[in-house]
Amino acid sequence: MLVLNRKEGETVRVGDDITITVVGVEGGQVKLGIEAPKSVGIHRQEVYVAIEKENAEAANVSGDLLNLLKNAKKY
Repeated sequence: MLVLNRKEGETVRVGDDITITVVGVEGGQVKLGIEAPKSVGIHRQEVYVAIEKENAEAANVSGDLLNLLKNAKKY
């Protein structure tokens, strides 16, 4: 993990097309502005984990449904 110190208004570049700017610091919170191509998903960690969980559950349901349909054709 890379750890950087940045002050309000300072920026970090990730690759050629992602810019992260410290917009503000208030109490124990840091506000970040992120500029990235629309093709790059940007989520808070807890939202990303929830999306991954839902995708895994949907894939499992799809697999179960496919197996059910295959077995139904046998009868």
